[in-house]
Amino acid sequence: MLATKTKQKVIEKYKLHEKDTGSSEVQIALITEEIKRLTTHLKDHPKDTHSRRGLLKMVSKRKALLKYLSDEDEKRYSSIIKKIGLKK
Repeated sequence: MLATKTKQKVIEKYKLHEKDTGSSEVQIALITEEIKRLTTHLKDHPKDTHSRRGLLKMVSKRKALLKYLSDEDEKRYSSIIKKIGLKK
């Protein structure tokens, strides 16, 4: 789990409007930060299969959110991809 301060920083960076905490962009950004944290954890603890399973679930959830966003609004999809640094 991400620390509350880290979550707030990510939400501030990716929110669409003042009270936005659950838009697709914010969810994708939060999941990406958690994936980064878990990846570093698994480099130190390669036999931690429970965390690896959680990581794989998060990756698939982020993939589903990205697919939803690309279907709904291509412009928002491409902007979040650039901001986060995924794919191209």
